[in-house]
Amino acid sequence: MATALNRMFGGSRLALVAMTAALAGCGSINAQNKPVASPQTTAAVPAAAPKVAPPPETAVSREQQRIAEAYGGVYRKPALERHLNVIADRLAAASERPDLRYKVTLLNSPMINAFALPNGNLYVTRGLLAVANDSSEVAAVLAHEMAHVTLRHAIQRADEERKAVLLSRVAQDVLQDSQAGQVALAKGKLSLASFSRAQELEADRTGVQNVARAGYDPYGASRFLMSMGRQSDLRTVSLGQKPQQPGLDFTSTHPSTPERVQLAVAAARQIGAPGVGERDRDGYLAAIDGMVYGDDPSQGFARGRRFLHPRLGFAFMAPDGFTFDNSTDALLGVSPDGRALRMDAAKLSAGQSLENYVTENWIDGTEPGPIEKLDVNGMEAVTLLAKGREWTFRFAVVRMGQDAYRVIYAARELTPEIDDGFRASLTSFKRLTQEEINQARPLRLDVVSAKDGDTEETIAGRMAVSDRAAERFAVLNGLAPGEALVAGAKLKVIDE
Repeated sequence: MATALNRMFGGSRLALVAMTAALAGCGSINAQNKPVASPQTTAAVPAAAPKVAPPPETAVSREQQRIAEAYGGVYRKPALERHLNVIADRLAAASERPDLRYKVTLLNSPMINAFALPNGNLYVTRGLLAVANDSSEVAAVLAHEMAHVTLRHAIQRADEERKAVLLSRVAQDVLQDSQAGQVALAKGKLSLASFSRAQELEADRTGVQNVARAGYDPYGASRFLMSMGRQSDLRTVSLGQKPQQPGLDFTSTHPSTPERVQLAVAAARQIGAPGVGERDRDGYLAAIDGMVYGDDPSQGFARGRRFLHPRLGFAFMAPDGFTFDNSTDALLGVSPDGRALRMDAAKLSAGQSLENYVTENWIDGTEPGPIEKLDVNGMEAVTLLAKGREWTFRFAVVRMGQDAYRVIYAARELTPEIDDGFRASLTSFKRLTQEEINQARPLRLDVVSAKDGDTEETIAGRMAVSDRAAERFAVLNGLAPGEALVAGAKLKVIDE
């Protein structure tokens, strides 16, 4: 979704870019973060503690900070952190490199992602852990990332990238053929994509083998991949888009999910029939019980069409039919009929008026209309229409105290009815009362036991979500469509 919005808003001076996907794979840094020893004192009387210089910043520490910032910071849940690191220690001891040590860090993001740095730092998001259903599935994820480290994939990929750039430069600079240089670079990208897909499949195979050696169920990998694919399809449909059709994208750096599932099942069958190894569902569910689900209130969160940001103290309503997608950079929204919005903070110069800001920052390549001043629930605001070749934008800026926020609404064909919806959304912008801020709570995962007569629909109906609740419940618990619930079975539900 972010990619589509970037194309739509491309070329603007508003720097309308979403968070990059550069962290989707393992880092390519190979450095150690060395601690600084604390000096000792032998003074006979109490003395002020000597100042200890902070550890020198390294490439790895910078990458660690960048990862944490890009994924909402570190999420603290001690029991869950211990559970993850116990799994990592068990996998490391059973791996082909038992001398390596790993540390798992939990990231405060609803995205489904995991990656590793070459120094053994492993990262998993809350969103990934919400999809997993037992310890063997999480072990498969961690073992996959460990395989990237032990197989030195990051270093190999960096070498391939350098080769691709070198071939392009030779064709363009030495042979003075810019077209040949572009062709070489395009071929290099295809080669890199193929190389990266091969790395992913190799890490999948190696990971399944390590999971089995550690005593976990090797079929956990295929179960998790299937749940991840279903979650991705559900999210796509909820955003009004069509699920990606099966098949290989030759420019993709990752294999398709069906391809990975097929390989994972084949690798597990070489080890034994289903039922071999430990799953530890109860232990895992106990560890994630109470974990925040979805957006964290510190980053703002949606309740249907309403978006609230308790920390910044505001809320507003999206137009009818919109679904929000929040990131650390901006709030994005889409509707099935192609309307879109983006909201983020506006950076005003000291003493700059909203009219002057709008004049200097409307979207390039459009024909701006007159600026209209508004009073939005006691706050100063301005808005204008800007018409492009394919899209028409309603651009607005709202000043709230010392802060200012901008919203861009977009539609291919802006009818009066659609623009009325955009204006209604803009004028819904309001300050939150202290009571509203105090009552704003995140969604959480609670673990409950099924009772006699419970079905997907009855339990889903009690969850704190209304959009596709039964589907979300089934995907969240790895249940096949229409699968009967067993009384006493522990299940994840979304609650406040």
